[in-house]
Amino acid sequence: MSTKPSSNPFNQSIIEEFRAHAGKVGGPFEGGDLLLLTTTGAKSGKEHTVPLAYFRDGDLLLLIASAAGAPQHPAWYHNLLAHPMVRVEVGTEVFAAIAVPAEGARRNQLFEQVVRVAPGYADYQRGTTRTLPVVTLQRSGPEAGEGPREVTHLADKLLEVHAWLRAQLRQVRDEADAHFAAREERQGPGEPPVPGLGLQLRQHCLAFCESLEFHHTSEDAHIFPALAQHHPHLRDALQRLHDEHRTVARIKGELLALLSDIATADPGRFRAELDRMTEELRAHLAYEEESLIPVLTEIPFPPTGGH
Repeated sequence: MSTKPSSNPFNQSIIEEFRAHAGKVGGPFEGGDLLLLTTTGAKSGKEHTVPLAYFRDGDLLLLIASAAGAPQHPAWYHNLLAHPMVRVEVGTEVFAAIAVPAEGARRNQLFEQVVRVAPGYADYQRGTTRTLPVVTLQRSGPEAGEGPREVTHLADKLLEVHAWLRAQLRQVRDEADAHFAAREERQGPGEPPVPGLGLQLRQHCLAFCESLEFHHTSEDAHIFPALAQHHPHLRDALQRLHDEHRTVARIKGELLALLSDIATADPGRFRAELDRMTEELRAHLAYEEESLIPVLTEIPFPPTGGH
């Protein structure tokens, strides 16, 4: 996948050296942990790649949006707030991830953890009035969890994608429950909302919505027309699925609107609305599998030609 060359010549030289030498670079970064982060522009919608130092917290990778202590957040941070799905390159490995800024006490704990091994970030923090964000990169996609281990035909690929989407729906519900539990524990009567898991929930919801949109766009543009041509008996089912994609788009909008009010939302109403939307989305995935799996098992994946 091509990305827009960095507008910063120094960054671009690091990116080229990184990719040419399996993730190893010289100069001031020699021996350090460096990754390439590719985000989607918040305004442009174009891909942008930047080299960044990273740290580990278990299975998570951590980034500090320090911008060397500048008064404003770096552009890549604004990008991932708008589009949480990012691409990460570490060494020779390339994988998708969901970028989630830590909040409250969790952010402070992770920042202190980073400062213990990289004290310069404490200097950056002292030099600016903004709180330096700590971003966690959480592996995304079937390799991070569910789905068939081996994909040999298009049915496997569909099930793989659907397993990930269902897992994201469960995670959104689990995080909503955790958010309301924390809010109830820490917020007294008449007090303002307290920081909780709202940003984490928002990022996972955006990631789900973006992935679902990409999945449906690919189906409408490529898979469905090919299936209709080679399997005429599926045309009614394909038309129904195509029509349902518009319904799903409406549900995505409702879901994002619901999450925008999570800080003050009534927990019972919120859960009821979330459950309704989740059931509609699951029903769509189930109908797609019921209608298409028998045919998709006959189509090799990755494609070998002929379809």
